[in-house]
Amino acid sequence: MAIEDGSGIPFDAWRLVGGLEVALDVDVLFGAYPDRDGPPGAPEQVLRLLSGHRIRAAAVASLRAALFDVRSGNDELITRAAPEVAPAGTPAAEVAPGAAVDPEVVPVGVVDLRDPVGAARELERLAAEGVRAVRLFPDEQGVEAGFPSVRHVARRAARLGLVVLTGGDVRRFWQPFAGLGAEVVFLDTHFYHLGDFLVAAAEEPGFHTSTRLLNSPDALELAAAELGADRLLYGSRAPHYEPLVPLLRLATSGLKPEEIAAVAGGNAERLLRRPQS
Repeated sequence: MAIEDGSGIPFDAWRLVGGLEVALDVDVLFGAYPDRDGPPGAPEQVLRLLSGHRIRAAAVASLRAALFDVRSGNDELITRAAPEVAPAGTPAAEVAPGAAVDPEVVPVGVVDLRDPVGAARELERLAAEGVRAVRLFPDEQGVEAGFPSVRHVARRAARLGLVVLTGGDVRRFWQPFAGLGAEVVFLDTHFYHLGDFLVAAAEEPGFHTSTRLLNSPDALELAAAELGADRLLYGSRAPHYEPLVPLLRLATSGLKPEEIAAVAGGNAERLLRRPQS
């Protein structure tokens, strides 16, 4: 019996995903990497991709800001996101059948870690603009966890109450944020390194992780048992990663329904959209 001869049963990921929707994806990018193959990352294309995967809102950062020009990239994203909040945020249940609704864009600022003085100024500006989170691109900007600039930015972000979304190896990039009371989402936590994240996060209640690379049979369940499901956030890295893989893993996990709902956006809503004090 095989798919080729028509006697097998094709794998249907969406049947396993069922009715699961994502209220807020914490890891989405607009733009392209000029040095690698991949999608162009045009905003309209990214939003269509998210909508097709039942992702209703997304915390979006600009690759233009990360790779070319911080200020214009951040402004482009903030300008785009602001007027769309009301119509794009309409709950799916209130939308007429068949009507297309773009996912809501929650803007995430970007700084250049190679310019710590300028990065601190940009953090102040972003906070004044009402941006709730900043994303770090250490790999793309060639910055290591032990560089003074990372600790400097971590302190400034914590002082401003900004949530930090950061790439990089969690075994090293937890260190600049330790002891600051910072709220950090590690976007690249691989299931090979989950044990290191668990022991670091046990002493840092503000440490969270994206589920994107936690695709081993028990990674989500282990993290929830050790730290609580409120430390897990669905992240897809659309359009540069396949949103269905982490969605499928979450839907088929052993987490309770209320825990799955929290991971699929409830935790991100709490972190990124709570009223500022």
